[in-house]
Amino acid sequence: MTKPAPPPSAATTPDTQHANQLWGGRFAAGPAAIMERINASIGFDRKLYAQDIAGSKAHAAMLARQGIIGADDAAAIATGLDAILQEIERGVFPFQVALEDIHMNIEARLAELIGEPAKRLHTGRSRNDQVATDFKLWVRDALDRLDAGLKDLQAALIEQAERHSDTVMPGFTHLQPAQPVTFGHHLLAYVEMFGRDRSRARDARARLNECPLGSAALAGTPYPIDRDFTAQALGFDRPTANSLDSVSDRDFALDYLATASIAAVHLSRFAEEIVIWCTAQFRFITLSDAFTTGSSIMPQKRNPDAAELVRAKSGRVIGSLTGLLIALKGLPLAYSKDMQEDKEPVFEADDTLALCLAATAGMVRDMKANPVAMLRAAERGFLTATDLADWLVQTLGMPFREAHHVTGRLVKLAEERTIGLAELELATMQTVEPRITAAVFQVLSLEASAASRKSFGGTAPERVREALKAARERFL
Repeated sequence: MTKPAPPPSAATTPDTQHANQLWGGRFAAGPAAIMERINASIGFDRKLYAQDIAGSKAHAAMLARQGIIGADDAAAIATGLDAILQEIERGVFPFQVALEDIHMNIEARLAELIGEPAKRLHTGRSRNDQVATDFKLWVRDALDRLDAGLKDLQAALIEQAERHSDTVMPGFTHLQPAQPVTFGHHLLAYVEMFGRDRSRARDARARLNECPLGSAALAGTPYPIDRDFTAQALGFDRPTANSLDSVSDRDFALDYLATASIAAVHLSRFAEEIVIWCTAQFRFITLSDAFTTGSSIMPQKRNPDAAELVRAKSGRVIGSLTGLLIALKGLPLAYSKDMQEDKEPVFEADDTLALCLAATAGMVRDMKANPVAMLRAAERGFLTATDLADWLVQTLGMPFREAHHVTGRLVKLAEERTIGLAELELATMQTVEPRITAAVFQVLSLEASAASRKSFGGTAPERVREALKAARERFL
């Protein structure tokens, strides 16, 4: 092995001619400056450094195992790659735009460090299968991070829901008061949403877990490589089955972005509810100064800016999915340079979603519920009208459509008197339906209404407590 090169410096900076040597002898002249600029991806794909190094170490070990390169060369490659990993993590690695991408940057630095053995590393592979492998490894890690972030948010929601399994609030349809529910039940709805997001993340992870390495440029390689070995070494379930598909496939990136987009929509819906709940008209919750801001001109204002930004940032994640779909939609097999545009939307979505998940979990843990305001809101809007209709059906044997009509007339009477249904006199009710008895008042309280919804998945406090226990077992 040649003596290791000194630490990177201006004197050892690779130039454009060095980049051309990596392309091959066919290229005699350097690229135009604009071509270099549009072609380079090192500004963003440096995020793949750990995955690129891991893939190269596995590939070198396989080459040595198969007798394609010598054991000494493989050992030198592994040592050099470990040194590069340390340089990058210490922030002293000399990233060069002229070297285009993370793969060439690492390979060039490896040649500086170990000399001749570095030239053997690329045997039996191409940048096409190399980048597909690196990107899959990165997306796999991103899906694991997404699952962890969603789990933390679920934990925060469950903690709040446990404090409010009995807290009555209005449930809405069309943003109009509909029926009484509990705040705990409402929060558990989002636990279920984020649970489905986690399920999608697991599905996407399982689907991507096939290793493209060894597919080479598009057709495979004549070297006697062992793709099962490299797949196992990198934690994949198996190697990919078709070399053309291996280097062309970006379904795993689309799967990630689709999962991220749906999760972002769920975050946005919850953020919208936080915004509504914080308004003076609702006052269902308050957020502290940690997650709100003031106004530059109106000193009384407390704006739920964190929630509003989560709501807005969902568009960035959805836009990333749309952009990649459009980039891929017209590409023939196998690899095209268009596919270099696959990483930035995924990286941006990952950063954005991680921030939104952390902010939302923070808001959930920070929020203080206002049960009095929730109860007062539930007292408006005749939320027990359905309970009255159900009583007419169950007690008087009335067909539901007729009971619905009778209840509507009673609601109109209460509305004209600006009182609630429970405040109507029995005699007034009997002018609409003579068979109504005083027993009807037992079902007209908000608490009784919520408690009666005992069907599985219902809002009855006892069911909510059961659901909380089950949620902890299922998700945490």
